[in-house]
Amino acid sequence: MAALRGSARRGWVRCPQPAALAAAAAVAVCAFYYLGGGGETFSSATRRLRATPPAPAGPGPRGLHLLFMFTKAERSPALRDKAQAALRSLLRHGRLGAADVLHLHLVTEGASRDIGLGLLRDLLRGAAFRHQVIVHDVNELTEKLFPIVEAMQRHFSAGSGTYYSDSIFFLSVAMHRIMPKEITRIIQVDLDLKYKTNIRDLFDEFDNFPEGAVVGIAREMQPVYRHTFWQYRRENPRTKVGEPPPDGLPGFNSGVLLLNLEAMRQSKLYNQLLEPTMVQKLTEKYHFKGHLGDQDFFTMVGMEHPELFHVLDCTWNRQLCTWWRDHGYSDVFDQYFQCEGEVKIYHGNCNTPIPED
Repeated sequence: MAALRGSARRGWVRCPQPAALAAAAAVAVCAFYYLGGGGETFSSATRRLRATPPAPAGPGPRGLHLLFMFTKAERSPALRDKAQAALRSLLRHGRLGAADVLHLHLVTEGASRDIGLGLLRDLLRGAAFRHQVIVHDVNELTEKLFPIVEAMQRHFSAGSGTYYSDSIFFLSVAMHRIMPKEITRIIQVDLDLKYKTNIRDLFDEFDNFPEGAVVGIAREMQPVYRHTFWQYRRENPRTKVGEPPPDGLPGFNSGVLLLNLEAMRQSKLYNQLLEPTMVQKLTEKYHFKGHLGDQDFFTMVGMEHPELFHVLDCTWNRQLCTWWRDHGYSDVFDQYFQCEGEVKIYHGNCNTPIPED
């Protein structure tokens, strides 16, 4: 399996063989540093991280971890096009410090791995900043995730065999138990995005987390959860659950997720909420049955414990889908959909075209 090298040294290196990977206590299949040096396996990189004191907080040099999923790409030209457009816009606007490194975590499998690495090779050629690509195997991650998120899948999946019913689509919920402890912060993004600003500015949002917050996430911009919580709302007519902003609780959209992994590890409350009994208790209280994976979990938990979340401004995840406007909610739709301010990231969810530059 071949992967790319950085602009400092061009060429190809090969990943360790599967047997060696199985012996490693790491989550990635393979990783390569593009720092002008040779390639490293993920396990050797992790050992080096453990021997290196953490970077100081603030505006100084730091590692920036960004994760995205790229699966079934061999059967989806549309996904390949979206990924190319998203990454191209990210790199176009990316301006990192001289000592910063952008760590790109690619969650993938099979033929998609080759497609994804080829795409990154082309786009990263001549990048103006240092970067690292880490490849995570979907099957390995799923095996680690399943015992943690099995109970959630029954409540937040469309059904057996469907897209969100796979454990991997609950990765963000339990990433603090999967990633090495040396990774303390990571951003997970969808691929139907278009970046209009420097990705480093999004990482600065971690510094705005209030005490006790573990996840940064933007509000859902359609009345999705007004619909999903219909029974709870009928039983509690004065509730803010499902109501539009600024005073209501419209739920969350997981297209852009800031995960403070260290805070997630340290939060007793958050980890209690992952337990099957707590998931069952909350789904019963809210009569909740969803189909959007991690987004549903974060939304339900946010109704009960909003203190766990730093709410991103809508300009960081300016969703464009208008499906619910034409399906029963035209009278209230604009209350959810409005977003003032200069857009930093467009989100073309439900295959909505993103404005051209």
